[in-house]
Amino acid sequence: MDKLEYERQLINEGCKYICGVDEVGRGPLAGPVVCAAVIMPLENLIEGIDDSKKLSAKKRERLSELILNTAISYSICRVEAETIDEINILEATKLCMKNAIESLKITPDFVLTDGNMTLDISIPQKSIIKGDSNSYSIGAASIIAKVYRDALMDGYDKEYPKYAFVKNKGYGTAEHIRAIQEYGLTALHRRSFTKKWQKI
Repeated sequence: MDKLEYERQLINEGCKYICGVDEVGRGPLAGPVVCAAVIMPLENLIEGIDDSKKLSAKKRERLSELILNTAISYSICRVEAETIDEINILEATKLCMKNAIESLKITPDFVLTDGNMTLDISIPQKSIIKGDSNSYSIGAASIIAKVYRDALMDGYDKEYPKYAFVKNKGYGTAEHIRAIQEYGLTALHRRSFTKKWQKI
């Protein structure tokens, strides 16, 4: 698979700044959803950029540093659990992606997003299923979003050690669910995701 297929096509159509956007943290019971938008130079490519979930933590961290140092422009945004509960996770993800795009220092000519969603932006856009595997720009966004969110959850583990966030990153592991049942919810927990385990 040519990871620059979409980008090359857009360059041929006259685009200069192509932005990849991805999210991490749609599924967890706790913590924010995090979105990254990145405009990468499309020459001297970084080797190994792929869907962040396919990479080891060590490799993701190394690539994230390279991406941040190489990017023409990047932005990382988050939407917290309280807002996720208010507007639902799909709308929170769209809002987070929109905020990340609008926080870039350079306005992109075109936006490539992972998944299957249309964002409320004035810039031309295309949504790509499995975009984090199939597009260099989206893959780069997925890596920096994942590394950022993992570090965030590692920090929260110190604040809430009973929930093992350093291990589960807020996802619903058996250990995490047992902690919710025993100790209740923290300010980080998504109430709309944890109804069946909430103490009455």
